[in-house]
Amino acid sequence: MHVTPPSPPLKRVPPGAWTVLAWWAGLVFTFLIRFRLPGESGPAKLAGSFFFEWDGLTWLAVSTALAHVAAVLLPRRPMPALGVLLAAAVLACVPLGVAEIPLAQFLAVDAALYFIAAGHARRTGIVALLGALTVLAGYLTVRVLAGWPAGTSAELAVAMTAVIAWLVGHSVRQAREHAETLAATATARAVADERLRLSRELHDTVAHSIGVIALQAGAARRVIHTQPDRAGQALGDIETVGRETLSGLRRMLGAMRHGDRSRPLDAAPGLSDLDRLVATTTDAGVHVEVRRLGELRPLPPEIDVSAYRIIQEAITNVVRHAGTSRCQVSIDYRDDELTVEVLDGGRGPRRPPEGGYGLVGMQERVHLLRGSFSAAPRAGGGFRVAARLPLTAETR
Repeated sequence: MHVTPPSPPLKRVPPGAWTVLAWWAGLVFTFLIRFRLPGESGPAKLAGSFFFEWDGLTWLAVSTALAHVAAVLLPRRPMPALGVLLAAAVLACVPLGVAEIPLAQFLAVDAALYFIAAGHARRTGIVALLGALTVLAGYLTVRVLAGWPAGTSAELAVAMTAVIAWLVGHSVRQAREHAETLAATATARAVADERLRLSRELHDTVAHSIGVIALQAGAARRVIHTQPDRAGQALGDIETVGRETLSGLRRMLGAMRHGDRSRPLDAAPGLSDLDRLVATTTDAGVHVEVRRLGELRPLPPEIDVSAYRIIQEAITNVVRHAGTSRCQVSIDYRDDELTVEVLDGGRGPRRPPEGGYGLVGMQERVHLLRGSFSAAPRAGGGFRVAARLPLTAETR
């Protein structure tokens, strides 16, 4: 059973919680810099006229409550949440006596901009960024029009942090979308590869059997009145081949129905079943001579199945197109590769037949295994099919 690994601890923290943490971090920093800390001759920032009084603390309490409300709204309603956070940042400046919205009061807004840009549409993120920058510019404009001091350079630095927060969130969203696109492409490719694999298995399973059945049926029809025993034998062979083919199709369709990709490959025949294929083909009227070279040894399943299917399809083409009664199969077990060759001396086509899937399927099998494949008429007549299947270090 597939088990999804848990997310990293920091990713399990919701965006609203990060926003609240950013607000409280800014609030604690705001108080700290208004005290004389060890090693300092005085506080880094002078407190406002009523910063430590009840009315100043009330403004900070109200803005903090608004920040918590915004944190609750952020996952479901990001734009209203950002508006509430911006209002909290402005209200928090009332008791501070500052000429700009400090970065400490804007940290929660930066956190919200990051999550909005990372988790929502690009248009939503851009609107959120423009809203935050508009509030910063509006705060300075009001102070300038009122004749109060305005910290323009400091506010530009705060605006820069807002842009950076948006850019980081935007890049995270793009990376996630790219990963999702790659996953969708990989899934579509896997589905296409699986369909191609199953279509090859179905073709290889059916094509040879139908060819043999057609040949046996024709022979039985010709001798049914003159040699009834031979006709009966041919019909028995047809029944055997039909049952075996039907059984193979049932196994394959059952594996497809249950979504098990390994069963068709495991149930597929290999080179150990070559003698039965040769016997069936011989009964159909085409004598197959098999030559095995090198040291016989177990092969990786994908090599074993592909080699068998290549030989099966090549023999099927001999039965259907060559017009000969003999063919030769050579299997060479080498140290680093397996080579397969099927030769016939018939009157097959002078060039590979077009419109069929047999040669294409063989070529695709070999290509997937990083091997080489050739199929062409022989100089002295007949046809030659050859495949080289490399054995990697993992499959030797």
